[in-house]
Amino acid sequence: MRPRAEPGPRPATAAAPLLLPAPVHEHITDAVRAPDLIRLDGDVVLARFETMKVYAALGAVRSLLRRGRVVPGQTLIDSSSGIYALALAMACHRYGLRCHIVASTTVDSVMRAQLEVLGATVDQMPPSQSLLLDQERRVRHVRRLLAERPDLHWMRQYHDSVHYEGYREFADLITGSLPGGPVTVVGAVGTGASTGGLVQALRETGRPVRLVGIQPFGSVTFGSEGFSDPEAIIAGIGSSIPFENVRHELYDTVHWLDFRHATAGAVGLLRRHAVFAGLSTGAAHLVASWEAARAPGRLHLVLGADTGHRYAERVFARHREALDMSALRPRRIESLDALRPPWSVLEWARRAAPVPASGGGGAGNPVPVPTVELRP
Repeated sequence: MRPRAEPGPRPATAAAPLLLPAPVHEHITDAVRAPDLIRLDGDVVLARFETMKVYAALGAVRSLLRRGRVVPGQTLIDSSSGIYALALAMACHRYGLRCHIVASTTVDSVMRAQLEVLGATVDQMPPSQSLLLDQERRVRHVRRLLAERPDLHWMRQYHDSVHYEGYREFADLITGSLPGGPVTVVGAVGTGASTGGLVQALRETGRPVRLVGIQPFGSVTFGSEGFSDPEAIIAGIGSSIPFENVRHELYDTVHWLDFRHATAGAVGLLRRHAVFAGLSTGAAHLVASWEAARAPGRLHLVLGADTGHRYAERVFARHREALDMSALRPRRIESLDALRPPWSVLEWARRAAPVPASGGGGAGNPVPVPTVELRP
């Protein structure tokens, strides 16, 4: 089916924006941790980052140095599919630490070059058609290196709650920049620290906050491991292993999207709003548009974790194939037993972690995700 044309860009007003004096930063991490806040449609605001995980990495490194758990000159090691690796390398650059990254096969040459110039050493996993295998290989490799070099400090971005600490700064920024009152935060679940850390800090202020999390099919985090998406390259928003940093009881609603729907959101965001952002941001944009239409007048904050550069070839160069966002609708489900591609939504209602799925095809025989589906 030929994708329908999306609405064109919104007309801009002629008035020039008021420019305030810009601060002079002491290090690049101070600059990139502040997101661009961009109004999309109505009460939907995008927080668009160059690399959102700089909050996680900076907060964690500062805390570890303060407690004496690491010392200047020590080597920090972790596994990453991209943006955490860059954030950690920048934090190590700032605080005089060494950095070693065990990189996903999805890390491209541009990202690897940045890491190496920053002084990080990189071990990259071989090409793989399975993100499950890629993630398992990375963790096994980290453990081998730790056995050989006990002086390494494993950051454990998936499991160490120290990564929540930096997002309190982001919560303060949001509180000072956006109107008070109820807000819905929409973002990829990933390791849990970004969405969970922000929302936990916002709720502690007494503000009513809904948290809408986004997952790819095939992730164990919210019970979709019985499916697989052969086109999925958004390794960072889901998981093939349990993440201890995901606090399931923080999430009100969960959406599962396939690659084609995330692509529709990313291309739609660039086409309509001129914002070049990654696939997880595209997925969040699509989900927030649907959520906001059902709660008019409520502020929706979309988390845009990174830019679109590493998706240039496999997503944006294929923009003519992108589905029309306005034609896409999720399947509303009442339980994980009803979960189906390409897009499902469940009111999670802040419940505990799911029991590992046994339906669908089972973890050993996953059901493939359909390539495309349009709903009227």
